[in-house]
Amino acid sequence: MKLIVAIIKPFKLEDVREALAAIGVVGLTVTDVKGFGRQKGQTEIYRGAEYQTNFIAKSKLEVAVPSAFADRAVEAIRLAANTGKIGDGKIFVFDLEQAMRIRTGETGEGAL
Repeated sequence: MKLIVAIIKPFKLEDVREALAAIGVVGLTVTDVKGFGRQKGQTEIYRGAEYQTNFIAKSKLEVAVPSAFADRAVEAIRLAANTGKIGDGKIFVFDLEQAMRIRTGETGEGAL
């Protein structure tokens, strides 16, 4: 099993959710986060005053999938989240040792 963590632009969240649903992903977790990378923040104007924000609002998605399904899920996220501009985000893939569905006690891929 694999755990896919993606950091994307918030306005692309619905596109990514639809792309994952289209390939059969049945659930994901979303967290609103802030961070910076090569984008290095941005300049904003508030009440006529210009100021620098060092952290950019992003959405963090976490998706657990069977190992055989990971490449398809990563590609679906990449295509749906891509704008071609700096700050599109990153995708990380981790090995997932164990999963358990609390309600039924199912473990492994059956819990996904």
